[in-house]
Amino acid sequence: MEVRDAMVKWIGRALAAAAVLLVVDAARSAAPPALDPKALAGVYKRQFENGDVSGRKYASEDILEIVPTGPDAAYFREHLEFFNGHICAINGIAHRAGDELIYRSREPPPAYAGAPACVMHIRREGQTVFAGDMDGGCAAYCGARGSLKNSAFPLKARRPIRYAARLRASRQFRAALAEDAGS
Repeated sequence: MEVRDAMVKWIGRALAAAAVLLVVDAARSAAPPALDPKALAGVYKRQFENGDVSGRKYASEDILEIVPTGPDAAYFREHLEFFNGHICAINGIAHRAGDELIYRSREPPPAYAGAPACVMHIRREGQTVFAGDMDGGCAAYCGARGSLKNSAFPLKARRPIRYAARLRASRQFRAALAEDAGS
């Protein structure tokens, strides 16, 4: 009888352990995979015809640069052009949070004192890289007709950054590292 009871307990424990493993495995497969900043590294550009209120047409270019600064972080710079010469320009160090990189500004530019902090999300969905300000806190980085709400760049537009040494020596890159170190 004791052998049978011991066998039943062992089988019960084995089934319980298997059930726990199934639950853990299901949770892992339901959670999005962690984003590797290297998977987005490069420069993305989109060229298009733009214009102004006088009817003049001119060429514009939107740019997103992503440079890994460690296993869980990347420098990003986004420059977007809009009608009538308005732009959005932002850069900083974004940190991995699950399946995206997130940048949080320490404080808004002086002219926007009291405004909410800027929070940028950078993520890949399928064959597209999105960079976006989800709650409007990044408006300080844009002109009147600009928005950082949700820009999209096709993954196929990505090119290696051939000017990495110049970029790493830039004032913007150094300022982003300093801001991040102060966080």
